[in-house]
Amino acid sequence: MTGIRILFRLGCGLLAIALLPAVALAEQDDQELAKKSQNPLGTIISLPFENNTSFSDGPEDAAVNVLNVKPVYPASLGSWNLINRGIVPLIYQGERFDGEGTESGLGDITYQAFFSPATPSGVIWGIGPALVFPTHTDDRLGTDKWSAGPAAVVLAKPGRWLFGGLVQHVWSYAGDDDEDNVNFSLAQYFINYNFDDGWYFSSTPTITANWAADSEDRWTIPFGVGFGRLVRFGTQPVDFKGQVFYNAEKPDGVSDMSLQLQVKFLFPK
Repeated sequence: MTGIRILFRLGCGLLAIALLPAVALAEQDDQELAKKSQNPLGTIISLPFENNTSFSDGPEDAAVNVLNVKPVYPASLGSWNLINRGIVPLIYQGERFDGEGTESGLGDITYQAFFSPATPSGVIWGIGPALVFPTHTDDRLGTDKWSAGPAAVVLAKPGRWLFGGLVQHVWSYAGDDDEDNVNFSLAQYFINYNFDDGWYFSSTPTITANWAADSEDRWTIPFGVGFGRLVRFGTQPVDFKGQVFYNAEKPDGVSDMSLQLQVKFLFPK
């Protein structure tokens, strides 16, 4: 019996050693997949659900929740890739002002199209149009203006890092003449560091500037950090991430803090 136990333990040890390269390869694959998930120009189909919550908007300290559904569909155009990105906001607004009541529904949908070289060098970049459509279901949730403008992304992926930035600016070109014109900028920097086992550190705040607003209500400048992890449910990879943001600069009535939670379904080819 002792000999059988020794052989059994020896066999288990040899099996573990044999599986080490496969485990290391799986961890490496997950790390690379996590970086593709974090890359706005990554050639991977994905369906993110990004939920943003603030808890003290307006004089009544109302909760405001925006669930952004952000599908990404890349297409190959020979030596170029076309990264199609949508942002579909589902909004809930509590009673920010006395007597305002609550409102929920669809906001204005954004479409971004980034043209990016299919075989980039160390620096990855993409450029294209951004279109904003007046799809809101209530006047509180959007503007009756059609808007468009340029958008661009640049990033690098050295080692375990992925960092870069995305910028966008849109102007209104059509819509209700009684509505204020749209003149709106957006800039997002992203810093990610990938650990083993699919874990990663992330900081991806979005800075905005409403140039049509008064100077004291023009900028929203958040800072924040969070963590995420890529996990697999069977063969389905899912990217989970949470971040907390503090608004160092903001319009009057906007909450100081916000919480972002994201669930992203990945569909590698």
